[in-house]
Amino acid sequence: MARPYEVVYIFDPALDEATITQKLSQFHAMVQLPGAEDPKVNHWGKRTLSYPIKKRDTGYYVVANFDAEATALPEFERALKLDDGVIRHLIVLNDEPPTPAQVAVAKSEYEEEE
Repeated sequence: MARPYEVVYIFDPALDEATITQKLSQFHAMVQLPGAEDPKVNHWGKRTLSYPIKKRDTGYYVVANFDAEATALPEFERALKLDDGVIRHLIVLNDEPPTPAQVAVAKSEYEEEE
């Protein structure tokens, strides 16, 4: 039974976007089910890391959503760990729909507390 997953990749910032897209297609081919729709990929671009990872201060972020069998994930994760272009990754099960953003009610500075 296929389940929805979300994966966040942090690639080496020295890689160009064409190389990253090629790597993503190789990774997603490992977990993609026959006849299933293509993964939804969102390139966030280069961002500053919170702390240095492998002596790098920036990374190229990509978020992907796909459906896969749980049995395909160990080989997928192994390939991610062996690839030198991937600095860090995180795979999570995405069972529930995203929580809608809640808007906080802003208080006026002059509004008195009761």
